[in-house]
Amino acid sequence: MADIVISEFMDQPSVDALSADFQVLYDPNLVDDPAGLAAAVMDARGLIVRNRTQVRDGLLASAGGLRVVGRLGVGLDNIDLEACRQRNIAVCPARGANDTAVAEYVITTAMVLLRGAYALSAQVMAGAWPRQAAIGREIAGQLFGLVGYGAIARETARLAQALGASVLAYDPHLPSDDPVWASATRAPALASVLEAADVLSLHVPLTTETTGLVDAQAIARMKHDAILISTARGSVVDEGALISALQSGALAGAALDVFVEEPLGAAAGARFANCPNLILTPHIAGVTAESNVRVSAVTADSVRAVLESDA
Repeated sequence: MADIVISEFMDQPSVDALSADFQVLYDPNLVDDPAGLAAAVMDARGLIVRNRTQVRDGLLASAGGLRVVGRLGVGLDNIDLEACRQRNIAVCPARGANDTAVAEYVITTAMVLLRGAYALSAQVMAGAWPRQAAIGREIAGQLFGLVGYGAIARETARLAQALGASVLAYDPHLPSDDPVWASATRAPALASVLEAADVLSLHVPLTTETTGLVDAQAIARMKHDAILISTARGSVVDEGALISALQSGALAGAALDVFVEEPLGAAAGARFANCPNLILTPHIAGVTAESNVRVSAVTADSVRAVLESDA
Protein backbone atom coordinates (compact mmCIF):
# COMPACT_ATOMS: atom_id res chain seq x y z
CA MET A 1 0.00 0.00 0.00
CA ALA A 2 1.08 3.58 -0.61
CA ASP A 3 2.89 5.76 1.96
CA ILE A 4 1.91 8.87 -0.01
CA VAL A 5 -1.17 9.37 -2.18
CA ILE A 6 -1.24 12.19 -4.73
CA SER A 7 -4.76 12.85 -5.98
CA GLU A 8 -4.20 15.77 -8.37
CA PHE A 9 -1.57 16.74 -10.92
CA MET A 10 1.96 17.33 -9.71
CA ASP A 11 5.29 18.00 -11.43
CA GLN A 12 6.70 14.60 -12.36
CA PRO A 13 10.28 15.16 -11.08
CA SER A 14 8.87 15.91 -7.62
CA VAL A 15 6.75 12.75 -7.78
CA ASP A 16 9.87 10.82 -8.78
CA ALA A 17 11.89 12.33 -5.94
CA LEU A 18 9.32 11.17 -3.39
CA SER A 19 9.08 7.77 -5.06
CA ALA A 20 12.79 7.21 -4.50
CA ASP A 21 12.20 6.97 -0.74
CA PHE A 22 8.48 6.22 -0.29
CA GLN A 23 5.78 4.07 -1.81
CA VAL A 24 3.86 6.65 -3.85
CA LEU A 25 0.50 6.33 -5.57
CA TYR A 26 0.21 9.13 -8.12
CA ASP A 27 -3.20 9.19 -9.75
CA PRO A 28 -4.60 12.62 -10.73
CA ASN A 29 -7.93 10.94 -11.50
CA LEU A 30 -8.54 10.16 -7.82
CA VAL A 31 -9.93 13.65 -7.29
CA ASP A 32 -12.98 12.56 -9.27
CA ASP A 33 -13.21 9.11 -7.64
CA PRO A 34 -14.11 9.61 -3.95
CA ALA A 35 -14.48 5.88 -3.27
CA GLY A 36 -11.17 5.10 -4.91
CA LEU A 37 -9.46 7.90 -3.00
CA ALA A 38 -10.90 6.70 0.33
CA ALA A 39 -9.58 3.21 -0.40
CA ALA A 40 -6.18 4.54 -1.48
CA VAL A 41 -5.56 6.53 1.71
CA MET A 42 -6.46 3.76 4.14
CA ASP A 43 -2.79 2.99 4.87
CA ALA A 44 -1.26 6.26 3.69
CA ARG A 45 0.80 8.52 5.91
CA GLY A 46 0.85 11.40 3.43
CA LEU A 47 -1.75 12.91 1.09
CA ILE A 48 -0.98 15.56 -1.54
CA VAL A 49 -3.83 17.56 -3.08
CA ARG A 50 -4.62 20.72 -5.02
CA ASN A 51 -7.85 22.68 -4.51
CA ARG A 52 -10.47 20.18 -5.68
CA THR A 53 -9.83 17.22 -3.35
CA GLN A 54 -12.08 17.63 -0.31
CA VAL A 55 -10.10 16.65 2.79
CA ARG A 56 -12.90 16.41 5.32
CA ASP A 57 -14.22 14.04 7.99
CA GLY A 58 -15.35 11.33 5.59
CA LEU A 59 -11.97 11.03 3.90
CA LEU A 60 -10.00 11.53 7.11
CA ALA A 61 -11.96 8.73 8.78
CA SER A 62 -10.67 6.40 6.06
CA ALA A 63 -7.07 7.45 6.67
CA GLY A 64 -6.30 6.41 10.22
CA GLY A 65 -2.54 6.62 9.73
CA LEU A 66 -2.43 9.96 7.95
CA ARG A 67 0.27 12.29 9.27
CA VAL A 68 0.46 15.09 6.71
CA VAL A 69 -1.56 16.76 3.98
CA GLY A 70 0.50 18.62 1.41
CA ARG A 71 -1.38 21.35 -0.45
CA LEU A 72 -0.15 22.15 -3.96
CA GLY A 73 -1.05 25.82 -3.55
CA VAL A 74 -2.03 28.11 -0.71
CA GLY A 75 -5.83 28.15 -0.32
CA LEU A 76 -7.00 25.79 2.41
CA ASP A 77 -10.79 25.99 2.15
CA ASN A 78 -10.95 22.42 0.78
CA ILE A 79 -9.21 21.08 3.90
CA ASP A 80 -10.90 20.78 7.29
CA LEU A 81 -8.11 22.29 9.35
CA GLU A 82 -9.77 21.67 12.71
CA ALA A 83 -10.39 18.00 11.91
CA CYS A 84 -6.74 17.67 10.88
CA ARG A 85 -5.60 19.39 14.08
CA GLN A 86 -7.67 17.04 16.21
CA ARG A 87 -6.07 14.07 14.46
CA ASN A 88 -2.57 15.56 14.76
CA ILE A 89 -2.25 15.77 10.97
CA ALA A 90 0.09 18.47 9.69
CA VAL A 91 -1.20 20.64 6.82
CA CYS A 92 1.50 22.10 4.58
CA PRO A 93 0.55 24.73 1.97
CA ALA A 94 3.14 25.79 -0.63
CA ARG A 95 3.34 29.39 0.53
CA GLY A 96 5.29 31.72 -1.73
CA ALA A 97 5.69 29.27 -4.58
CA ASN A 98 3.01 30.70 -6.87
CA ASP A 99 3.06 34.39 -5.90
CA THR A 100 4.62 35.47 -9.19
CA ALA A 101 2.18 33.46 -11.30
CA VAL A 102 -0.90 34.97 -9.65
CA ALA A 103 0.50 38.51 -9.63
CA GLU A 104 1.35 38.31 -13.33
CA TYR A 105 -2.17 37.02 -14.05
CA VAL A 106 -3.69 40.01 -12.27
CA ILE A 107 -1.49 42.52 -14.10
CA THR A 108 -2.05 40.84 -17.48
CA THR A 109 -5.82 40.67 -17.19
CA ALA A 110 -5.93 44.25 -15.89
CA MET A 111 -4.01 45.45 -18.93
CA VAL A 112 -6.18 43.46 -21.34
CA LEU A 113 -9.43 44.70 -19.79
CA LEU A 114 -8.29 48.30 -19.53
CA ARG A 115 -6.98 48.44 -23.10
CA GLY A 116 -10.00 46.72 -24.62
CA ALA A 117 -8.34 46.07 -27.99
CA TYR A 118 -7.49 42.40 -27.83
CA ALA A 119 -10.89 40.87 -28.58
CA LEU A 120 -11.18 42.48 -32.01
CA SER A 121 -9.25 39.94 -34.09
CA ALA A 122 -12.39 38.52 -35.74
CA GLN A 123 -13.58 41.99 -36.75
CA VAL A 124 -10.18 42.94 -38.18
CA MET A 125 -9.98 39.66 -40.11
CA ALA A 126 -13.46 40.33 -41.48
CA GLY A 127 -12.33 43.64 -42.93
CA ALA A 128 -13.59 45.97 -40.23
CA TRP A 129 -11.28 48.61 -38.84
CA PRO A 130 -12.74 49.45 -35.38
CA ARG A 131 -10.09 51.89 -34.23
CA GLN A 132 -12.43 54.08 -32.19
CA ALA A 133 -13.80 51.04 -30.35
CA ALA A 134 -10.24 49.91 -29.60
CA ILE A 135 -9.15 53.07 -27.79
CA GLY A 136 -8.64 51.95 -24.22
CA ARG A 137 -6.75 53.01 -21.12
CA GLU A 138 -3.15 52.66 -19.98
CA ILE A 139 -2.26 50.89 -16.77
CA ALA A 140 0.05 53.76 -15.80
CA GLY A 141 -1.81 56.23 -13.64
CA GLN A 142 -4.52 53.78 -12.58
CA LEU A 143 -5.21 53.03 -8.93
CA PHE A 144 -5.08 49.36 -7.96
CA GLY A 145 -7.29 48.51 -5.02
CA LEU A 146 -6.15 45.31 -3.32
CA VAL A 147 -8.46 43.56 -0.86
CA GLY A 148 -6.20 41.45 1.30
CA TYR A 149 -2.51 42.31 1.48
CA GLY A 150 -0.66 39.02 1.84
CA ALA A 151 2.37 37.92 -0.15
CA ILE A 152 0.54 37.58 -3.49
CA ALA A 153 -1.11 40.98 -3.16
CA ARG A 154 2.22 42.56 -2.26
CA GLU A 155 3.84 41.07 -5.36
CA THR A 156 0.90 42.38 -7.40
CA ALA A 157 1.47 45.81 -5.87
CA ARG A 158 5.16 45.72 -6.78
CA LEU A 159 4.42 44.90 -10.42
CA ALA A 160 1.62 47.47 -10.67
CA GLN A 161 3.82 50.20 -9.24
CA ALA A 162 6.63 49.29 -11.63
CA LEU A 163 4.19 50.04 -14.46
CA GLY A 164 3.24 53.42 -13.05
CA ALA A 165 0.09 52.51 -11.14
CA SER A 166 -0.59 53.43 -7.52
CA VAL A 167 -1.82 51.00 -4.86
CA LEU A 168 -4.42 51.27 -2.11
CA ALA A 169 -4.81 48.13 0.02
CA TYR A 170 -7.19 46.94 2.70
CA ASP A 171 -6.41 44.17 5.14
CA PRO A 172 -8.02 44.30 8.60
CA HIS A 173 -5.80 41.46 9.80
CA LEU A 174 -2.55 43.41 9.34
CA PRO A 175 -1.74 45.92 12.11
CA SER A 176 -1.34 49.51 10.98
CA ASP A 177 2.31 49.49 12.05
CA ASP A 178 3.20 46.35 10.10
CA PRO A 179 6.29 47.06 7.95
CA VAL A 180 4.53 45.74 4.80
CA TRP A 181 2.50 48.96 4.63
CA ALA A 182 5.63 50.74 3.42
CA SER A 183 4.83 49.27 -0.01
CA ALA A 184 1.25 50.57 -0.35
CA THR A 185 -1.23 53.07 1.02
CA ARG A 186 -3.30 51.46 3.76
CA ALA A 187 -7.06 51.91 3.42
CA PRO A 188 -8.97 52.35 6.70
CA ALA A 189 -12.04 50.50 5.39
CA LEU A 190 -13.16 48.29 2.53
CA ALA A 191 -15.46 51.04 1.28
CA SER A 192 -12.45 53.29 0.67
CA VAL A 193 -10.95 50.75 -1.72
CA LEU A 194 -14.21 50.00 -3.49
CA GLU A 195 -14.88 53.67 -4.16
CA ALA A 196 -11.37 54.62 -5.28
CA ALA A 197 -10.14 51.65 -7.31
CA ASP A 198 -9.77 51.67 -11.06
CA VAL A 199 -8.75 48.02 -10.79
CA LEU A 200 -10.05 46.02 -7.81
CA SER A 201 -8.18 42.76 -7.18
CA LEU A 202 -9.25 40.26 -4.51
CA HIS A 203 -6.66 38.40 -2.42
CA VAL A 204 -8.57 36.94 0.52
CA PRO A 205 -9.21 33.38 1.73
CA LEU A 206 -12.74 32.02 1.78
CA THR A 207 -14.16 32.40 5.28
CA THR A 208 -17.54 33.25 6.76
CA GLU A 209 -16.32 36.84 6.81
CA THR A 210 -15.38 36.97 3.12
CA THR A 211 -18.24 34.91 1.64
CA GLY A 212 -20.26 37.32 -0.50
CA LEU A 213 -17.85 40.14 0.31
CA VAL A 214 -18.25 41.66 -3.15
CA ASP A 215 -22.02 41.71 -3.47
CA ALA A 216 -24.45 44.05 -5.23
CA GLN A 217 -23.98 46.75 -2.58
CA ALA A 218 -20.20 46.56 -2.83
CA ILE A 219 -20.28 46.70 -6.64
CA ALA A 220 -22.61 49.70 -6.48
CA ARG A 221 -19.86 51.59 -4.60
CA MET A 222 -17.37 51.00 -7.43
CA LYS A 223 -16.69 53.34 -10.33
CA HIS A 224 -18.65 52.54 -13.49
CA ASP A 225 -15.38 52.31 -15.42
CA ALA A 226 -13.68 50.07 -12.83
CA ILE A 227 -12.34 46.57 -13.44
CA LEU A 228 -12.81 43.64 -11.01
CA ILE A 229 -10.34 40.75 -10.88
CA SER A 230 -10.79 37.74 -8.61
CA THR A 231 -8.14 35.09 -8.08
CA ALA A 232 -9.38 34.44 -4.53
CA ARG A 233 -12.30 32.01 -4.22
CA GLY A 234 -15.55 31.96 -6.16
CA SER A 235 -17.90 32.60 -3.26
CA VAL A 236 -16.15 35.87 -2.38
CA VAL A 237 -17.96 37.46 -5.36
CA ASP A 238 -21.73 37.41 -5.85
CA GLU A 239 -21.71 36.12 -9.42
CA GLY A 240 -25.28 37.20 -10.12
CA ALA A 241 -24.57 40.74 -8.99
CA LEU A 242 -21.43 40.86 -11.12
CA ILE A 243 -23.27 39.61 -14.19
CA SER A 244 -25.97 42.25 -13.73
CA ALA A 245 -23.38 45.00 -13.32
CA LEU A 246 -21.50 44.00 -16.47
CA GLN A 247 -24.63 43.67 -18.56
CA SER A 248 -26.02 47.01 -17.38
CA GLY A 249 -22.74 48.88 -17.80
CA ALA A 250 -22.42 49.54 -14.08
CA LEU A 251 -18.95 47.95 -14.24
CA ALA A 252 -16.48 48.18 -17.12
CA GLY A 253 -15.07 44.66 -17.02
CA ALA A 254 -14.04 41.67 -14.95
CA ALA A 255 -11.76 38.66 -14.86
CA LEU A 256 -12.76 35.60 -12.84
CA ASP A 257 -10.38 32.71 -12.29
CA VAL A 258 -12.52 31.20 -9.53
CA PHE A 259 -16.19 30.29 -9.33
CA VAL A 260 -18.82 29.16 -6.85
CA GLU A 261 -19.12 25.95 -8.86
CA GLU A 262 -15.85 24.32 -9.94
CA PRO A 263 -15.40 22.96 -12.50
CA LEU A 264 -17.83 25.45 -14.00
CA GLY A 265 -20.61 23.44 -15.63
CA ALA A 266 -22.27 24.44 -18.88
CA ALA A 267 -25.45 25.61 -17.15
CA ALA A 268 -23.58 27.78 -14.65
CA GLY A 269 -21.29 29.04 -17.38
CA ALA A 270 -24.21 30.06 -19.58
CA ARG A 271 -25.13 32.73 -17.03
CA PHE A 272 -22.05 34.69 -18.10
CA ALA A 273 -23.12 34.89 -21.76
CA ASN A 274 -23.55 38.41 -23.13
CA CYS A 275 -21.32 39.96 -20.47
CA PRO A 276 -19.01 42.49 -22.18
CA ASN A 277 -15.29 42.74 -21.40
CA LEU A 278 -15.25 39.55 -19.35
CA ILE A 279 -12.40 37.06 -19.01
CA LEU A 280 -13.10 33.62 -17.52
CA THR A 281 -10.28 31.17 -16.78
CA PRO A 282 -10.35 27.71 -15.10
CA HIS A 283 -8.70 28.38 -11.71
CA ILE A 284 -5.32 28.61 -13.37
CA ALA A 285 -3.93 31.97 -12.18
CA GLY A 286 -1.42 30.34 -9.86
CA VAL A 287 -0.39 27.57 -12.24
CA THR A 288 2.35 28.16 -14.80
CA ALA A 289 5.03 25.77 -16.00
CA GLU A 290 7.46 27.48 -13.64
CA SER A 291 5.17 27.76 -10.61
CA ASN A 292 4.13 24.11 -10.94
CA VAL A 293 7.78 23.12 -10.52
CA ARG A 294 8.19 25.37 -7.47
CA VAL A 295 4.88 24.40 -5.84
CA SER A 296 5.50 20.71 -6.36
CA ALA A 297 9.04 20.87 -4.99
CA VAL A 298 8.02 22.86 -1.90
CA THR A 299 5.13 20.48 -1.20
CA ALA A 300 7.25 17.38 -1.70
CA ASP A 301 9.90 18.73 0.68
CA SER A 302 7.29 19.60 3.32
CA VAL A 303 5.66 16.17 3.18
CA ARG A 304 9.03 14.46 3.26
CA ALA A 305 10.12 16.47 6.32
CA VAL A 306 7.02 15.49 8.30
CA LEU A 307 7.24 11.81 7.43
CA GLU A 308 10.97 11.61 8.10
CA SER A 309 10.54 13.33 11.46
CA ASP A 310 8.14 10.53 12.43
CA ALA A 311 10.57 7.78 11.42
